[in-house]
Amino acid sequence: MTLNVRAIPCLSDNYAWLLTCSDTGTVAVCDPGEAAPVLAALPEGRCDLVLITHHHGDHVGGVAELVAATGAKTVGHPAEGVRLPPLDHALNPGDGIAIGAARAIVIDTPGHARGHVAFHVQAPGRERDVLLSGDALFSLGCGKLLEGTAEEMFLSMQRLRTLPPDTLVCPGHEYTLSNARFALTVEPDNQALQARVREAEAQRAAGQPTVPTTLEGEIATNPFLRAVDVQTLAARRRAKDVFRG
Repeated sequence: MTLNVRAIPCLSDNYAWLLTCSDTGTVAVCDPGEAAPVLAALPEGRCDLVLITHHHGDHVGGVAELVAATGAKTVGHPAEGVRLPPLDHALNPGDGIAIGAARAIVIDTPGHARGHVAFHVQAPGRERDVLLSGDALFSLGCGKLLEGTAEEMFLSMQRLRTLPPDTLVCPGHEYTLSNARFALTVEPDNQALQARVREAEAQRAAGQPTVPTTLEGEIATNPFLRAVDVQTLAARRRAKDVFRG
């Protein structure tokens, strides 16, 4: 079985994620901020599931049109309630749903949004797992604390750290280079971070996405995933919120 994962650029800097199971042809899309680019990318117009990490418009703006065009079933966390599009599968943390031969497990990741979840897609065999992290975990960053607390975000980061190190991290935005500028102020001597910045600069210069990254790489470079306690994460988040570098 091969689980194909593809980033679909949406809006100004969003990514929807397209997952296709080669064995069954099952297609899932995560966080379609707009419908047109997603519909254009679907294999033979097929979409079986729409996974939703949280309610913000740049992550759900294309859901209704995508569902109308394909008959896809929606998947999300009932804690988001009426703020999400209508859900066909309301899953709580720890629940899972099949994507063909793979399985997506819901992880509780509040902090950015009250009912934010991530999806840990477990691929069988030797395939690498996939983390659809929405706006909880970015490449070299984390989401702003719009509806939650530093305590919640710290616990979210700790949950994500427990996943297999080679897990592919698929966030909702292309924020790597802007996050890198802040990360370098936190750990200017971090050689892994320096190498990651050079890699990301080359990727963007070539017109390529900087994601997916890996959990192992984020643990080595991401100042929020590397925070040792709530106080450290909170201080870094406050500093990032006003950073203009």
